[in-house]
Amino acid sequence: MAEPRSKRPRVTLPACPAHRPLPASRVRHGFPAAVEEALCGLTAAQLELHYCLQALGEYFDQSHVALPNISKFFLHQALEERKAAEQLMKYQQERGGHYCSKTIQKPNCDYAVGLMKALELAMVQWKTMLRYFEELYALSVENADPHSASTIKKQFIGPKIQKIKLMGDLLTNARRLDCSQDGRNSLGDYFMDRLQKEFRTSIEPESSDHCSPYPPLQQCTGAAEGLKRPQRECSQHRNGIGPIYATIHCTTMLPQCNDGTGAKVKQGREGL
Repeated sequence: MAEPRSKRPRVTLPACPAHRPLPASRVRHGFPAAVEEALCGLTAAQLELHYCLQALGEYFDQSHVALPNISKFFLHQALEERKAAEQLMKYQQERGGHYCSKTIQKPNCDYAVGLMKALELAMVQWKTMLRYFEELYALSVENADPHSASTIKKQFIGPKIQKIKLMGDLLTNARRLDCSQDGRNSLGDYFMDRLQKEFRTSIEPESSDHCSPYPPLQQCTGAAEGLKRPQRECSQHRNGIGPIYATIHCTTMLPQCNDGTGAKVKQGREGL
């Protein structure tokens, strides 16, 4: 049974009081001003979350921390949050609204100097954003805007729930490994960076996009076979009298001249 709406904990949506609808918009239809104002404020909150996750990713990439996989994980999550903010902007434009640019505040993540603190901060931020989207969904339903309610539920509420579950799993494993909370690097942080599946899978698409100037290993089998043949020939000449450097396949590398000098030199090499 669903919980009564009056008993649900309500939060203050990061609305934009200075937001004004576009008076000359011809595509606007059934888009309440309250929903547009809440979307504008929630877009700014998404950008602030992107800024916070990017700051965490840059912190773990510093030389005195040196956790590259964790850094790339937070940077990847920050990129996804920025894409979510861009989706909100595009949705407002499709409905005939607009996003009024706001000043993005500095992320309050200076105290998150350890892996445990960073994971807890990210979980708190995502839980807050999930409550924002749930309140926006309820606001859309109250203002008879089913299109906004359906879009928010499918594209934003579902992914936030998955991220919260992911952070809960990471926090559980971090507690098992006794990861640091005060900024001191521990062995648990290193194990989480090297062995945690979620941290490693977040960098696989990025590493596969890089173009290597060298051919793959499967394409080099012919070259490898060609390198093995001179080694076998050299091993056969090890039992001979002449030195090894005089019999290392040098006869095949000599150019064939028209006057026959190449053939003479070849015969001389074979005589050795």
